[in-house]
Amino acid sequence: MVCLLLAGCQGMEMPGFLAKKPEVSEEGAAGTSNASAGEERDVEAPEIFEAKEKGLWDGRPSLGGVWVAHPDVKEPERVIVRNEGNGKYVIGALFRRERETPGPRIQVSSDAAAALDMLAGAPASLSVVALRREVVQETPPPAAPEPQLTGALDAPSDIETVTIDDLAATATAALDAPAPAAPKPAAPAPAASGNVAKPFIQIGIFSVEQNANNTATAMRQAGMVPTVKKQTSKGKTFWRVLVGPAQSKSEVNTLMKQVKAQGFADAYTVSN
Repeated sequence: MVCLLLAGCQGMEMPGFLAKKPEVSEEGAAGTSNASAGEERDVEAPEIFEAKEKGLWDGRPSLGGVWVAHPDVKEPERVIVRNEGNGKYVIGALFRRERETPGPRIQVSSDAAAALDMLAGAPASLSVVALRREVVQETPPPAAPEPQLTGALDAPSDIETVTIDDLAATATAALDAPAPAAPKPAAPAPAASGNVAKPFIQIGIFSVEQNANNTATAMRQAGMVPTVKKQTSKGKTFWRVLVGPAQSKSEVNTLMKQVKAQGFADAYTVSN
């Protein structure tokens, strides 16, 4: 299936990788959701990348899911792309545009154009902002003040008398009771991937689960071990396709060569 996709896209300019992500939705600001304690959320990071200018989809199908490309990009980023004309947005990948052509500088993939409701060959005003993940820790509510005791306390009316014989009987019963079962040992943690900081190779992010599964099948048939991870961001569900983990840097390099040999020339390493 990968070969068929490549054959259908010969001659088109690809940015730097196989990208991303979810479905069309109405405007919503990133990083404003109500997060519970320890919850991860997306936060816009314009200091890393931000561009507000015209974007264009040339009308041709493109590989890699949802992505945009811009000549000022230094390395791949995860971004939120908004169509300022209709308020729709999508989360996807941002890559470096390797060659300049006449017209808008933002190049848009076919999947991204569909999510943003863009017409082929019709430039649209886009806002592209980098995203970062942060963990939100909810501040616990202040403890309620302890009640203040006023006046004298009434003496308890019923006081049970306990004798030495009662205490001895209780201690004997405790000694005769069966010992509690020892807790089961915790399951061993999965083995770490050596000293490799980024042991996985990301193939792409897809808004359609079947497309992600098809890509994983292609990787499995090529002798690799793929993983499809379902994730949600800003209420949108998407599926990441990874291979790995590698146990050493040399294994990462070997795995990357195998991935690129399947036509995924812009795959890159990730930590998880």
